[in-house]
Amino acid sequence: MIAVTLPDGSQRTFESPPTVHDVAADIGPGLAKAAIVGKIDGKLVDTSFVIEQDSQLAIITAKDEEGVDVIRHSTAHLMAQAVKQLYPEAQVTIGPVIENGFFYDFAYERPFNDEDLAKIESRMQELAAAGDVLERQEMLRDDAKAYFAGLGEHYKVEIIDSIPSNEALSLYTQGDFTDLCRGPHVPNTNRLGHFKLMKVAGAYWRGDSNNAMLTRIYGTAWADKKALKAYLTQLAEAEKRDHRRIGKQLDLFHLQEEAPGMVFWHPNGWTLYQAVEQYMRRKQIEAGYKEIKTPQIVDRSLWERSGHWDKYSDAMFTTQSEERDFAIKPMNCPCHVQVFNQGLRSYRDLPLRLAEFGSCHRNELSGALHGIMRVRGFVQDDAHIFCAEEQMQAESQRFIELLHDVYNDFGFTDVIYKLSTRPEQRVGSDEIWDRAEKALADALDAAGLDWEELPGEGAFYGPKIEFSLKDCLGRVWQCGTLQVDFNMPERLDAQFVDQNGDRQVPVMLHRAVLGSFERFIGILIEHHEGKFPTWLSPVQAVVMNITDSQAEKVKDITEKLKKMGFRVESDLRNEKVGFKIRQHTLARVPYLLVVGEREKETDSVAVRVRGGEDLGTMTVYQFVETLSDDITRRGCF
Repeated sequence: MIAVTLPDGSQRTFESPPTVHDVAADIGPGLAKAAIVGKIDGKLVDTSFVIEQDSQLAIITAKDEEGVDVIRHSTAHLMAQAVKQLYPEAQVTIGPVIENGFFYDFAYERPFNDEDLAKIESRMQELAAAGDVLERQEMLRDDAKAYFAGLGEHYKVEIIDSIPSNEALSLYTQGDFTDLCRGPHVPNTNRLGHFKLMKVAGAYWRGDSNNAMLTRIYGTAWADKKALKAYLTQLAEAEKRDHRRIGKQLDLFHLQEEAPGMVFWHPNGWTLYQAVEQYMRRKQIEAGYKEIKTPQIVDRSLWERSGHWDKYSDAMFTTQSEERDFAIKPMNCPCHVQVFNQGLRSYRDLPLRLAEFGSCHRNELSGALHGIMRVRGFVQDDAHIFCAEEQMQAESQRFIELLHDVYNDFGFTDVIYKLSTRPEQRVGSDEIWDRAEKALADALDAAGLDWEELPGEGAFYGPKIEFSLKDCLGRVWQCGTLQVDFNMPERLDAQFVDQNGDRQVPVMLHRAVLGSFERFIGILIEHHEGKFPTWLSPVQAVVMNITDSQAEKVKDITEKLKKMGFRVESDLRNEKVGFKIRQHTLARVPYLLVVGEREKETDSVAVRVRGGEDLGTMTVYQFVETLSDDITRRGCF
């Protein structure tokens, strides 16, 4: 008898070994039809898998995230089958699942183009409708190599050579196509009707620029038509909100080849940047941080002592002077320890919170650069808290409160929390890790937050919390971090004198709220579609005249508002006022003020907001109250 235990604790018994499908059918025909794969004792398997011993089983359907991933994996195989039918000379390489979809790399005599994509997608629909069963077989290594070599699939042979010799090789066949794959897969291709091919790109074999250039085809796949449509709609909305397009439209910044991955901030963009920086400066001062500034270029010896030279030198920009090697700093941490080390610290000095808007440079691959979201030169809202071990939890709680305040003010209220715990390779005793992990977990619990644990995902020097925010399209952006570090303070000789007069190594908490200013501003642009809250808007109001007779009054009102600290401009062009209003509405200016003859005589303005609402006529000082209230509450409209 075979006993199968289900997730709810109930059991099903079978006289002979059942397949996963048999178990699903025993539960009900609906589940049997919906089953994508099974999960036996934590491992995903095909529905054809035979259960030969007592096991725990979960039936995975398209409603489960793991089920959708399997659909995407199988759709990648479907695409490869279509490519081989249409372009028999193409060689198939690798095709993994990625976020929201999949890709597959092909070696072919020419790159595929958009016309090819349309043909491939059409053939995929035909193959999906055919409903071919996906059959798994195991094959000896030499037999598998001979099989793929006979098909001319030399990349598959190379992949087989890279697989550990103790690992069994499995192949999956659907119709006329067989691929090397660990699996599992959907039972048949008629589960794969909801997909779309997105784009083609170049990719080096195994990511090595010394290898051949392949063609990579990206696609997306979903459990049903509704989910696919929702995703494509989201993509279309995201394209409308692309920070590069809006950045150009609003004259915020530009990038150019002479400085790859470096941002040229224009006046409007730099005003926005400064608004973010000054806000963060105020928040950090209120939270007890002391702002510092550390050098951009530091001798190699410090990076060797901190451990970065061995682990990170390929990503560092380096230079030489007077026969000394220097690096442009890729992060601020070692320099902050140098500030801590000036003078002997006492336990009374702790916690010491040092903050820097630190300019960093990292030699990112050119293909990874993306607008201002992924750059080589960036500024972090970086800070390090030096504290005693018993202060970790309190400091973590303080930081979480600060982070929530900041995100809320920027218009983000949906935050995801993940706690990464000790990896196999680590420094520090288990007892210290126990206390550090507990401090972070307790801080999250004290804030009443739901959080996910990521076992083994911490850095070798300490556990960390990652804070990710959701934007208006539901996209997730990892921004904030709080990381415990037992290693660097010891490596760089940081010490303080405790209550007993003994010297101790402080715990170092790395923390950031925004991550990098450049990336966070890119997120802000896309989240708000350039319609920034008034407190962030580069121009908060524009004052316009109707005829030349109001020009001096417009200048006077503009200067008054500027002296009060508001970001206001005047528009005295010889254009119709309706034209001016349309232009400044497209420029996302929050308040549009019109001065006609009546307003000129009564020292007032006619007020409109960018959404089109007419607030009517008010005195200049009434408008100042309206504008001040809007800025103070940091609201959006």
